[in-house]
Amino acid sequence: MKTRLLFSSLIAAGILLLSSFNGGMKTLYDFKCKTIDAQDFDLSSLKGKKVLVVNTASKCGFTPQYADLEKLYKQYGGANFTIIGFPANNFGHQEPGPNDSIKVFCTKNYGVTFQMMQKISVKGDDMDPLYKWLTQKSENGVQDAPVMWNFQKFMIDENGHWVGVAMSQEKPDCDKIVNWIKGTK
Repeated sequence: MKTRLLFSSLIAAGILLLSSFNGGMKTLYDFKCKTIDAQDFDLSSLKGKKVLVVNTASKCGFTPQYADLEKLYKQYGGANFTIIGFPANNFGHQEPGPNDSIKVFCTKNYGVTFQMMQKISVKGDDMDPLYKWLTQKSENGVQDAPVMWNFQKFMIDENGHWVGVAMSQEKPDCDKIVNWIKGTK
């Protein structure tokens, strides 16, 4: 009887341990958002893909990175990799327009075909829940990485886990990002 009780306790402890793997932290797949066209978008639809999440702005010194992001997307995008852009007006009011204007700007000036989302806040009291997860170790289980400026890039693996960040001045085709996409060091 004691052996059965001990065995049952060990099994229960093992199940509890497995369920808390990754610290019980959320993944990218726990979030939903809206596309720039106001359509619901469940991020769990990206399962199996590496995802580069970027906060964007149309009137920023880094705005030409839209072209680099599009080039990266055309080169590597598909079944294993994608990019999602989140316009934000948190830095120097460099994204003041509404979503429809942002979409026209990105398409007309940079030929953006990767998925753009609705404008959100990436810092402060009104920070979007996805960005709380991206920027806070207590949420992502890996690292604090507050958004410092427009075009900060977050790398999410095929299982929806946070794996790295590239700062605004790091171009989308930098070695850090390309090697991560390719799975090389």
